[in-house]
Amino acid sequence: MARRGADYIGTMEVQERHRFDTAALDRFMTGRVPGFVAPVKAEQFRGGQSNPTYRLTDGAGRQYVLRRKPPGKLLPSAHAVDREFRIISALNRTDVPTPRAYALCEDDSVIGTAFYIMEFCDGRVLWDPLLPEVPKEGRAAIYEAKIDTLARLHKADWQALGLADFGRPGNYVLRQTSRWGKQYKASETESIEAMDKLLEWLPAHAPTSDDTTIVHGDYRLDNMIFHKSEPRVLAVIDWEISTLGDPLAELSYLCMMYRIPEAEGGIGGVDLAALGIPDEPQMLAWYGARTGRRIPDHWDFYMAYNLFRVACIRQGVYARSLDGTASNRLAAESGKLVRPSGELAWRIAQRLGAR
Repeated sequence: MARRGADYIGTMEVQERHRFDTAALDRFMTGRVPGFVAPVKAEQFRGGQSNPTYRLTDGAGRQYVLRRKPPGKLLPSAHAVDREFRIISALNRTDVPTPRAYALCEDDSVIGTAFYIMEFCDGRVLWDPLLPEVPKEGRAAIYEAKIDTLARLHKADWQALGLADFGRPGNYVLRQTSRWGKQYKASETESIEAMDKLLEWLPAHAPTSDDTTIVHGDYRLDNMIFHKSEPRVLAVIDWEISTLGDPLAELSYLCMMYRIPEAEGGIGGVDLAALGIPDEPQMLAWYGARTGRRIPDHWDFYMAYNLFRVACIRQGVYARSLDGTASNRLAAESGKLVRPSGELAWRIAQRLGAR
């Protein structure tokens, strides 16, 4: 879910554990990145808790972004920068706004871990879903832009883009529940009854769906770069867990903030009309109008599933903070939100008949 506060905005000096040999990077970028002029200077973005991300400035003042795997022991299949590079490269050929992909390096000997270089998009990252920095009359347009961009992604022809092997069509929620459940157990630091119950209940009640699209996997406000003055998305970023999947699972992830209390980073319980922010039914209506998809009766199952999934992700981030591999210095705070997410998911499941 969206995170708030100045701690996530802008860049900082590269953290000690995330430093690398800039001369080696100079050698790699020369000839591979159009227009690059050595030497390169690196700053680390404050946001992001998974793959360390850097703003690069070359000798001519041009700017780029570098995303890399973090150092240290990693969970299986996590931090897949090669998948990020592949999906961004493919979507560069569509109307889905993505940074231009320049170069991928899978040779750990260059800067210590695999990485890729992409375009630096100079715009706004809006961290707070209440949009305090946007005038009231402009907030609905930001929300509509989120839905419009998501609809474009879900209409992209993944087969024509050569992505037929990017994931497995069908049974997305069941497979994701298994995947995240395993990663949760691998990083578990305390016993949470609600999470254990969800590990059993979710697979037994997962909807079967053959509707398959490209899914971003973490589609939310702060993974978008907006134009500095217009309600227009310049780029969707952070494609690490993208795959082929159920578009309604992704839509519900975006809408999950309506169910989460404001104190936990959501907008549940807020007077949205007073702030000029569209409600969940309006978001669903916009999506349906752009894609032709109908919202199913089991919509709330997707909410329980996504809250469980968020709890699993937060647990992984927290575990990395304990062993020192998390890229964001506030990653330890994620540990406090694992239980609330899991318990909210279980309450929704109980309303659906779970016992």
